[in-house]
Amino acid sequence: MSGKDKYAVFGNPIKQSKSPLIHAAFARQCDQHMQYRAVLVELDGFATAVSRFFADGGAGLNITVPFKREAFELAQRLSARAQRAGAVNTLTLAEDGILAGDNTDGVGLLRDMIANLGWVVQNQRVLVLGAGGAARGVLEPLLRDKPRELLLVNRTAARAEQL
Repeated sequence: MSGKDKYAVFGNPIKQSKSPLIHAAFARQCDQHMQYRAVLVELDGFATAVSRFFADGGAGLNITVPFKREAFELAQRLSARAQRAGAVNTLTLAEDGILAGDNTDGVGLLRDMIANLGWVVQNQRVLVLGAGGAARGVLEPLLRDKPRELLLVNRTAARAEQL
């Protein structure tokens, strides 16, 4: 697959990820020459896997369960969204060689709800299930859009309260 930009999603587990299918469809529609694959990363091997991916010419990574907090810690430069979320779901190697982290969970969710459902958050009751990395990314954008009520539910109350 030479000549193609290399991207991947890192997670554990990873079989559930639809990202390779979504990115393949995007590449076809936009005439992009890219490779995108799902990579099962060992729980104790995230930093090594990221380093190896970029050393091998990788262009960008999406990060999923359970590595969003670890990606936040690993990134050398953070977007404002990532800083507010305390989690990273996108890693790129900047031109200056710095590992840059962003969090697109919230902005992506809100754009999708508006574009595909015609649903806006303002004055609505919103329920967020879970208090992991994705929840960290969506809470601030949801609150910024002024819901009437936002309820965060998690198996462990302490983790939800931390957010």
